[in-house]
Amino acid sequence: MGPIPLSVLLLVTVLTVVVAVAAEENTIDDKYTWPQWKVPLVRKRRTVPLSIPNFSAHPQPELSGTCGIECQRRLPSPSLNDLEQFLSYETVYENGTRTYTSVSVHGLNEVTAWPRNRSTSSRRKREVYGTDTRFTIADKQYSTKYPFSTSVKISTGCSGVLVSPKHVLTAAHCIHDGKDYLDGVQKLRVGILKEKSRRGKGGKGRGKEKGKRRKGNKDKEEAMEKEEKGEKGERKGRGKGKKIRSRRSVDSGKPSFRWTRVKQTQVPKGWFKGVSNGLAADYDYAVLELKRAPKVNYMDLGVIPSVKKLPAGRIHFSGFDDDRPGNLVYRFCSVSDESNDLLYQYCDAKPGSSGSGVYIRLKEPGKKKWKRKIIGVFSGHQWVDVNGDGTQQDYNVAVRITPLKYAQICYWVHGDSSECQVA
Repeated sequence: MGPIPLSVLLLVTVLTVVVAVAAEENTIDDKYTWPQWKVPLVRKRRTVPLSIPNFSAHPQPELSGTCGIECQRRLPSPSLNDLEQFLSYETVYENGTRTYTSVSVHGLNEVTAWPRNRSTSSRRKREVYGTDTRFTIADKQYSTKYPFSTSVKISTGCSGVLVSPKHVLTAAHCIHDGKDYLDGVQKLRVGILKEKSRRGKGGKGRGKEKGKRRKGNKDKEEAMEKEEKGEKGERKGRGKGKKIRSRRSVDSGKPSFRWTRVKQTQVPKGWFKGVSNGLAADYDYAVLELKRAPKVNYMDLGVIPSVKKLPAGRIHFSGFDDDRPGNLVYRFCSVSDESNDLLYQYCDAKPGSSGSGVYIRLKEPGKKKWKRKIIGVFSGHQWVDVNGDGTQQDYNVAVRITPLKYAQICYWVHGDSSECQVA
């Protein structure tokens, strides 16, 4: 065989470089793209009636004794039977009655392995420290438009997020304290911020600007992030930031809500005392079905294997913090530690924000369009058992949406597990 012509060698070299560059670009782009997850199926076995609850529990501003990330690492992995018991659920209806539904889980072994994260990063307390990094979205031009319009207020004093036209995702402890349902759950309501139209009841002509305003709210989020970075730089040079902090809120009148009754509420048994023991924190979520759908957009659920490994590693959520009555409060921050089911993060928050939907923005597969999805539920301030010896520390805690939880919540929303096979 004769020598290979120089032109052929050059062509092969160029093609190799082009393929390598394309592969590298695809790898980088994949980091910014929502992964496709095959999720297991959660199916109903049987439903039985239960006695009417007492509705005697009272809201807890802080949860204590939680077995957190460090504590859970010493626990054995739950079996399939355990998971089916944890995912079985109670449904409480607007007339005060309730039922228990047992479930079966199928295809768990077919799900892509959920990675175990063992970060040992230092963490901070949840209470506001230093300069308050929360943004009050008082201007209804923004608070009543997507994505902020997906945030709702729960009548028991928590927040939540719309995940379908008529379903709200919130924290289980906003409904049930582990032993009984909270006083007020029998008349549970959800409040959506409403915009007072200057045109009266007609309100015509707003639809044409929908896309434009949604884009504006994306710019609003980005502007807040830039402002936060800019303030940190200015504080180093000036030492004072009173005038800058005043820009965080634009007062446009007292906020008002449009309240809707809840038809039924579903809570996983894993949250109940004595069922999942040290894993109860993993099941601090609930879904409320509204009697009628509000005319606002909702946010889809998403599954992400690791938030810390994302290029920005930043989460966002909005809720109704008690220290800013009636106002929607937005924040973003990085994640300090994560496990299979929990997130510790740095976001400033106050009671009232519990139950908020934690979301991130990534590109849709095969598209250049960015999309926000809910990847967790903010549980709020919790006193966490870190060593198993009673020593407790307070952390910001959020419950992650895993493939299995996605399957359950999706089933609650759609009532058909066949619609919930891919996240």
